[in-house]
Amino acid sequence: MTAVEKIEEQLASLCIAKRSTLSEEPAYLLDIDVSKPAQSESSRFVAVSCSNKSIRIYNRETLNFLREYSSHPGILNGVRFAHTCDSVVFSACSDGTVKCWDIRLAAQKAVQVFSGYPSNVFISFDINCSDLIICAGTEKVEKDTFLVFWDARGITNCASTTKEPLGVYSESHNDDITKICFHPVKPNLVVSGSTDGLVNVFDINEDNEDDALISTCNSDSSVSFIGWSGKDYRQVYCMTHDEGFCWWDIAQLDTEEPITLLHILDVRDAVCVENDSLHYLVGGLYHDKADKLFLVGGTSTGNIHLISCGTAGLSLAGTLRGGHSAAVRSCCWNPTDESLLTGGEDAQLLLWKPGAVERSLAKKASLKIASSVQKRVRVHNSSLKSRKK
Repeated sequence: MTAVEKIEEQLASLCIAKRSTLSEEPAYLLDIDVSKPAQSESSRFVAVSCSNKSIRIYNRETLNFLREYSSHPGILNGVRFAHTCDSVVFSACSDGTVKCWDIRLAAQKAVQVFSGYPSNVFISFDINCSDLIICAGTEKVEKDTFLVFWDARGITNCASTTKEPLGVYSESHNDDITKICFHPVKPNLVVSGSTDGLVNVFDINEDNEDDALISTCNSDSSVSFIGWSGKDYRQVYCMTHDEGFCWWDIAQLDTEEPITLLHILDVRDAVCVENDSLHYLVGGLYHDKADKLFLVGGTSTGNIHLISCGTAGLSLAGTLRGGHSAAVRSCCWNPTDESLLTGGEDAQLLLWKPGAVERSLAKKASLKIASSVQKRVRVHNSSLKSRKK
């Protein structure tokens, strides 16, 4: 058995280890992040952004609920833990702010607020691996779309203050910026995706936006998810709102080789699932030990499909059943113990581990939530900018 086959078998054998208790106010679980392990420790916390405009914090091992931050005037778009302090978590909001929370404190007040410009509505954000720079992406307002940057230094020991932006990029996208993802180990590299179909890679060490733009890749559709993969994380991949998938090798930019590794218009048609179906994509996970990229997809009834990616195409690696009772909206891979966290429209947070055995708990019935969470993107065919790499 090859290393990749072994990893695929291990992923397919993930079982429910823990299940969070349902809160008094059920909500869709839209985004999940796990705190970065401190030295000689494993991750301690999980943060979840919910459709009811709250952030919930859980114990990483037990999934016991710890605290909730609910003082958000707008819709939340993502949660991220700091890399150097596992008690600091960030959230972006449609009110034009990125807030920093210290989960050691009982107060509902953010310890720091990063404010945008008056018209900014943030729908995506990330913080770089050195915790020095925050970047948030805006909705299009009139003709303007921005990547807004802040200096994040001092987050772990500051009194509550408001920080103004360092500056913006405004020329590289012409529609809503739906996803931002900093490089896992290079703090100067960031990739952004938009409903304009473009996936842009920037080196923010450069003096201006034109020089910073390393590569523009065209997904031909509205971007819903982006991530880094490959040896030394030199590849970028994206998913689209109509369930397409694109995969590029940025290391090939200065060669004669094509940078596109794979482009699939509809993953639902490309992956064969016996006695089941694939309805949507959730996200991706890069398994660095095996140098292997996997996509996470699902069904409306809560089954989770793990899809293996290769330059020859996609194949089903395994299906996780018996966990969720409604569509899965978020996932987070933890390479430290090779576990997977998933959150769904059934308001459940699940921890999956290899070979785990869940204590006898009946599968929760699907929650009847009156109205679906407000969509933050417009899926449409816009006139795409054609910029060569």
